[in-house]
Amino acid sequence: MTNKKVTHVAAGIIRNEFGQLYLTQRLEGQDFAQSLEFPGGKVDRNETPEEALKRELEEEIGIHVLSAELYEQFLFEYPNKVLYFHFYLVEEWVGEPFGREGQEGFWLAQKDLDERQFPPANSKLIQRLLAETL
Repeated sequence: MTNKKVTHVAAGIIRNEFGQLYLTQRLEGQDFAQSLEFPGGKVDRNETPEEALKRELEEEIGIHVLSAELYEQFLFEYPNKVLYFHFYLVEEWVGEPFGREGQEGFWLAQKDLDERQFPPANSKLIQRLLAETL
């Protein structure tokens, strides 16, 4: 293991009734700019990952989460940082998601996910989501 600081990240797998997922594109200036991602962000001190998820999705894409179920969590080490991901399946929310911070957002059929379009940490998650659609 490393002595790098671990940053906790909460993200939402937002799935509508048509089996589509809401994805956003990372902005220029961010790590993995132009890659696709599941909306979310860092967990602040004194908040749970689920609280962070709800706050981040309100701030980032303008939705109010009604329920979220933990789907996957894992540690991923990049050369310069370590991230601990908490992915939640979100199938109930209020509002229509949009990129509140200027990022592009769109719906994509879950079966059409392509792990090459995401940062490396998402690879196993994408594989699990694709396996569900077979």
